[in-house]
Amino acid sequence: MEKTLNRIHPVSDPEATYFLQVSWEKDLGAGFGIALSDGQCAWTGAVSEAEISREADDVEMNREKYVEELKKALIAGEESVGRYNFAVSRDDENTECHFSYERNLKDGSFRLGSVKLQKVLSPAEVVKGLIGWCLDCLGRLQAKNEHLQKENERLFSCWSDAEKRLEKCVEAKEELEADLYNRFILVLNEKKAKIRNLQKLLNEAKESAAAAKYTRDTITTTQMVTGEEKEHDGSTDEESENLAQSSLPADLFWPHRRHQRSIPQILCLSKHWKTLVSWRIYLMTYSYVLAEKLGGCCL
Repeated sequence: MEKTLNRIHPVSDPEATYFLQVSWEKDLGAGFGIALSDGQCAWTGAVSEAEISREADDVEMNREKYVEELKKALIAGEESVGRYNFAVSRDDENTECHFSYERNLKDGSFRLGSVKLQKVLSPAEVVKGLIGWCLDCLGRLQAKNEHLQKENERLFSCWSDAEKRLEKCVEAKEELEADLYNRFILVLNEKKAKIRNLQKLLNEAKESAAAAKYTRDTITTTQMVTGEEKEHDGSTDEESENLAQSSLPADLFWPHRRHQRSIPQILCLSKHWKTLVSWRIYLMTYSYVLAEKLGGCCL
């Protein structure tokens, strides 16, 4: 059986203090018992399931909702202060007590129910039962409090351990970040060095291509100049021979037989001296370009 004990102040006598104990088996809607005491006298009574249904019909309220209202009024205790009113009226002989409970509204109140209580011949037993129930409840609360304290200490210990582990994890994380950062710097420097090498190779390739182009252009220009010189030399050779024949003495014009062999060689050298000069210029230019290329590679 479940029980609750609350302290109430009737609206009929706000200065008076009563102790209300409600007991029920499984559900409050199946019926409940009431014990009321002012410390000197005691009254008891019961409300059946049929009476609960009849009172729900009287106030035109759904039965489940009405039972919820009864729980709030009779069991909630301090939470229902100001929302519900209680009235206690006793007869002259103090043998009967009429106990009623109401719900406060903005513009008034309506009665939830009432019950007639009978005086107990030995109120001390009722008061003793109330005190015993309070002590039992206090013992349960103390045991629960001790359990909660132990649980709180255990949780605090777990929290301390978790905090220490978290600090270690933070330190390990910082060390890992520092190590990864150092490795990243090394990799970045290696990549930069590779990029510089590739840029150097690219510049050398561009310079080589430019030198090759310059060489091709120089060869082409030299070939063109050589061709023009050949044409010019072909037209002037005959004039040179005629002039030599007319200006030389007879004995020189018809030299000794051994000298006749060297005269064509001299004429041939005179014919191609300009060609040899052009090739010398080409070779000097190519040697200069090649020296610059080799000097860049050594640097």
